[in-house]
Amino acid sequence: MAKRTASAKKQARASVGRTLRNRSAKSEVKTRVTHVRKALGEHDLAAASEMAAVAISILDRVGAKGILHANNASRRKSRLMKALNAAGVAGVPDPDAKVAKKPTAKPKTAAAKKAIVKKAVAAKKAPAKAASAAPAKKAPAKKAPAKKASSKK
Repeated sequence: MAKRTASAKKQARASVGRTLRNRSAKSEVKTRVTHVRKALGEHDLAAASEMAAVAISILDRVGAKGILHANNASRRKSRLMKALNAAGVAGVPDPDAKVAKKPTAKPKTAAAKKAIVKKAVAAKKAPAKAASAAPAKKAPAKKAPAKKASSKK
């Protein structure tokens, strides 16, 4: 017999909502992958490449949220990339990719590392100083209590 406590009823209601949300996400994944496979079948490599970037992004999101198991999402991405590579697509643009920074040479000495850290700290502090037009006045420091003269001689 099913439990009829208030918490069990609430969990049943929440489960229905999660199921609907997860079902739509799974459906979107299947649709996007199908579009990529159709584009590959029609030899439209440019469109397939763009669609694959979107499909991979969605697979990453769905895998991270646990809607699909992470390994399941990885397997699907792998199969998709394998199909793209077999078709001869040069590379799939990453929609979430950020502009790559120039590689910097690693400092060889401890002194060089410290200098880099000092520059980084100074760079973070500089905008904060520039933002405030007038420097804030410091509160007067409290004076230390005077020492009592010792009575022993």
